[in-house]
Amino acid sequence: MALIQIVEYDKSLDPANIFAWRYVDPKNPARSDELGNWTQLIVQESQEAILFRDGQALDCFGPGRYTLSTDNIPVLGRLINLPTGGESPFKASVWFVNRLHVLDVKWGTAHPLQLKDPEYKIPIPVRAYGQFGVRIEDSRKFLVKLVGTRASLDRETLLSSFKGLILNRIGDLIASYLVKKKINIFEVSAYLGEMADESLERLKPVFDDYGIEVVNFYVGSVNVPEDDPAVVDIRKAMSERARMEVVGYDYRQMRSFDTMEKLAESGGGNPVTGAGLGLGVGLGAGGAFGQMAGQMAQNLNLSPTSPGAPIASGPACPHCGKPYKEGARFCADCGKPLTATCPKCGAAVEQGAKFCPGCGEKLQKTCSCGAELPPGAAFCSSCGKKTE
Repeated sequence: MALIQIVEYDKSLDPANIFAWRYVDPKNPARSDELGNWTQLIVQESQEAILFRDGQALDCFGPGRYTLSTDNIPVLGRLINLPTGGESPFKASVWFVNRLHVLDVKWGTAHPLQLKDPEYKIPIPVRAYGQFGVRIEDSRKFLVKLVGTRASLDRETLLSSFKGLILNRIGDLIASYLVKKKINIFEVSAYLGEMADESLERLKPVFDDYGIEVVNFYVGSVNVPEDDPAVVDIRKAMSERARMEVVGYDYRQMRSFDTMEKLAESGGGNPVTGAGLGLGVGLGAGGAFGQMAGQMAQNLNLSPTSPGAPIASGPACPHCGKPYKEGARFCADCGKPLTATCPKCGAAVEQGAKFCPGCGEKLQKTCSCGAELPPGAAFCSSCGKKTE
């Protein structure tokens, strides 16, 4: 007499969470592996059922209804000697494998990976997470190599079995992007799709060995803890660098400005000379440093009469008497114009010139009292007489 009439998957189990399940008789669990010669096996869609005896996979059944007998399962006839009538039970376990696509298996780094930022050379903790999709491609290989003597295999068990492998491959991939490809940790998000494709190629051969097809693989994020001291330092450095790039100078120049301003405020000699002595090694000597030092002096509004400033040589401003560089059109001290134009030929004429250097026209007019009249004066500054 048959002890088991119908063998089918437990419908109370979520097929999206259970990848493999060994049949258990709800009425008599201890005798679940005793099958009669006329037992009915029912396999649902997206499932496969495999018979095992003595650790050996006998046959695989796709969706449908089957009668377990030596007539339609020749392997049973060779392994089991059933008495006449075929009503005596035989020992065999039935495994159900769910082959549907499970696309939301999540993965993530339990502990941050310590990697060196390629730009700032500072070790930083890097975290990563994402998800992937799988499908059981070869049920026999999957059960033999991965399930073993377990009663079932769920999503959590599958992930824990491959977690170390996944994190190892992902860790190597992230390190290759940061260290070998020199990509900043704050810019690596632009490469998540590329990293996911490479991860899929790296993981496929490993999962194939266990009868599992990796349908897709996603890298959701690669990031760093915001409160980590190293991350705080890098963000501060990036912010400072961005500010200096907007202003238009680099870090060493900024330190030069700070030093010169402090020297100028304290009155301790020539700040340009002090900055040159303190930073000459880092900035270099010669024309480049001289040019930058000149720009610094102008930014600090150093006049030729400042303590310790070099005495400039050249023509003097007719308004304030301070020397100015030849070719300048305005005085650096009083801001008044240094040149005029000839009313006859339009040539540039220096202040105080009596004749035009272009056409010889007399430029300096005199009053009837003998006083010199500046260009455009309406009255004499000496006698008050109106000019012609």
